[in-house]
Amino acid sequence: MTASVKSSPLGLAVLALLHHRPLHPYGIQQLLKQWGKEQVVNVGQRAGLYRTIERLQAGGLIAVRQTERDQQYPERTVYEVTEEGRAVTREWLEQMLAVPKAEFPVFPAALSNMLLLSPDEAAPILERRAARLAGERAELERQSAEAPTGLPRITLIENEYRLAVLVAEERWLQGVLSDLRDGSLTWSPEMLAAFQEASASDSAAT
Repeated sequence: MTASVKSSPLGLAVLALLHHRPLHPYGIQQLLKQWGKEQVVNVGQRAGLYRTIERLQAGGLIAVRQTERDQQYPERTVYEVTEEGRAVTREWLEQMLAVPKAEFPVFPAALSNMLLLSPDEAAPILERRAARLAGERAELERQSAEAPTGLPRITLIENEYRLAVLVAEERWLQGVLSDLRDGSLTWSPEMLAAFQEASASDSAAT
């Protein structure tokens, strides 16, 4: 039955929260935000959360615990994780931790087509990205600095990872910008056309 349930970051987050206690969808969404998990999983659209819950229930990974009725709120369905769901949670977690996945982020895709711009056009655009990265890094550093004393490191381990990735990208990007400024990284339509022509000639010769 679980073969039809595809693993996803949001699905894993829902299962993990239901390990903590049974919850209704609104409670899941609020707890994800309260714990800062919206920075690593997309919970902005409630419809996406409901679709994920439906898939988990259809796959037998979660089940209805009870239905809550309150005059102040609409009827709420409370879900709990099943034993099968507990097993699959561990399986997904191990796979996501151990196996790098090609996620096709947009930035490398844009870099691969940056030659459509001139170096003079590309530099200020990349400078804007560098400024945004610096802002994100500062925010993560602030969150780490303001974490309660004695808070177990594991509770913010995803922020630690994100900060390391940001710092690495920022360092690389500053190097690229430096190379653009001093001309050691440059290109032009003529340069690219000449390279393409030379490559075609080499291929024909072989």
